[in-house]
Amino acid sequence: MITCKSEREIELMRKAGRIVADALALARDLAKNNVTTETLNSELEKYVIQKGGKPVFKGYRGYPKSICTSINEEIVHGIPSERSLKDGDILSVDIGVEYRNYVADAAITIPIGVVSHDVQKLLNVCETSLMKAIGILRSNIKLSEVSRMIQNYVESNGFSVVRDYTGHGIGRQMHEEPQIPNFVNDELLKDDKTLLKGMALAIEPMICAGGYATEVLKNNWTVTTRDRKFSAHYEHTVVVTEDGADILTK
Repeated sequence: MITCKSEREIELMRKAGRIVADALALARDLAKNNVTTETLNSELEKYVIQKGGKPVFKGYRGYPKSICTSINEEIVHGIPSERSLKDGDILSVDIGVEYRNYVADAAITIPIGVVSHDVQKLLNVCETSLMKAIGILRSNIKLSEVSRMIQNYVESNGFSVVRDYTGHGIGRQMHEEPQIPNFVNDELLKDDKTLLKGMALAIEPMICAGGYATEVLKNNWTVTTRDRKFSAHYEHTVVVTEDGADILTK
């Protein structure tokens, strides 16, 4: 069941979103050559707790860390470790925070040092596809319009969208209905949802420089591109309004 959030609930989610946004800004400052992803995890975890939040990923279905750090061909769910970042890498940082029982979730992809023109284009297209999708949000549009916007923009720029993982509703739980695919297929159109004022959504395009086929590494968490080409990931938690969208994680 898709629930519409009250003003009180939205304000609590906004406070969670503020902590998420500031934690991602901290990640941008810290993510440099020779820094380990475990360092990022410990610093962001400390920051979230200091602000009164709870890192909601930690312990979720047994996930061991407070953030996800996915490097280069890793799409999502990369586990922080002693691996050091290197110039030319790209790092996707995904973080979810619970504040007084309400959750916000967002992700960015950070270039480490100087990256190639093609890699920078991958990042730009992924972030722009997210903002274009948010730009068409309003009550009474169909969910498939959001998915189609992302897919069309990404594919028109020569990249692919991941099929195996989607965005999601969010609120009291990190994962609520509906699923939000970044592409349109018959299954989505068959049960296309109408978006209503107060629905909270985590929209998260995951796009690839090559094909969209994925695989999961032996740690049972880290999802990579099968062809090992680079992938990017951006995400915001938003609330649908009558005439637009309220971004809670900016």
